[in-house]
Amino acid sequence: MLAAILGAAAGGGFPQWNSNAPGCQRARSGDPAAKPRTQASLAVRAPDGQHWFLLNAAPDLRQQIEANAFLQPQHSLRSSPIAGVALTGGDVDAIAGLLVLRERQPFTVFAARRVLDVLDANPIFEVLARDVVTRHEVQLDVPAGLHLPDGTPSGLTLELFAVPGKVPLYLERPGEEPAIAEDGNTVGALISDGARRLFFIPGCAAMTPGLAARLDGADVVCFDGTLWRDDEMIRAGIGAKTGRRMGHMSMTGPQGSIAAFVGLRVGRKVFIHINNSNPVLQDDSAEAAEARAAGWQIGFDGMRIEL
Repeated sequence: MLAAILGAAAGGGFPQWNSNAPGCQRARSGDPAAKPRTQASLAVRAPDGQHWFLLNAAPDLRQQIEANAFLQPQHSLRSSPIAGVALTGGDVDAIAGLLVLRERQPFTVFAARRVLDVLDANPIFEVLARDVVTRHEVQLDVPAGLHLPDGTPSGLTLELFAVPGKVPLYLERPGEEPAIAEDGNTVGALISDGARRLFFIPGCAAMTPGLAARLDGADVVCFDGTLWRDDEMIRAGIGAKTGRRMGHMSMTGPQGSIAAFVGLRVGRKVFIHINNSNPVLQDDSAEAAEARAAGWQIGFDGMRIEL
């Protein structure tokens, strides 16, 4: 099984369009130690070596396709090797890229019911003509075969499962702080070819015993790396919310992801969905060195993952 990180950054990308922070300045200047990154998405190749399935459709999807030849048309005048898109939530940075795929090209959207309800409630997504683009509901905790546009099995299975999170920002009610819950608004994805297991969890507010047990023994886990510390954006003066309030674990601290993975048997741990404020995006930072010393890789656009 082969996977490729299309985008490793959180919402806004790196550099973020309106950020003049030192890290974003370095990325804009072409500093090789601060590589630009688009918003979080992963592509997984089917066993036939020709078709690909995307995990989330980032707003940067057109740019990501142009940066990766394997996602570009290969044969007829109008074609695409993209067979389907699996969604892990209804946030803008997970679904906005679907609008890029609106040119009557057959593929399937795989998602849990709550996420499909978000698409169904917004008529702009009807640009994905339903007679061409199928919306396929995936039951949580039940492995489902990923099929090609013509209905034949791809050889890959997808399992979606709830992780602690919150509703998308644009669905929050004014004046109310949304609860952190495992209610299906935020899900993780497991892709398998029957022999290897790859997890994609770009958003997660806490590690639970159940989630830890699920991840133990995985070949690869691509995990929420939004912030280095929970109060990072407050300290930097660029936001008033903690990471947990935004529905994300921080990398460090007693409840952080680095500590949470200690003792878990995971072949390869990769941070993705990394906010532009997170110093690990600068390869020469002390924080990046600390993450690497703890056995983590810092995801970047174009990173290949072979299982």
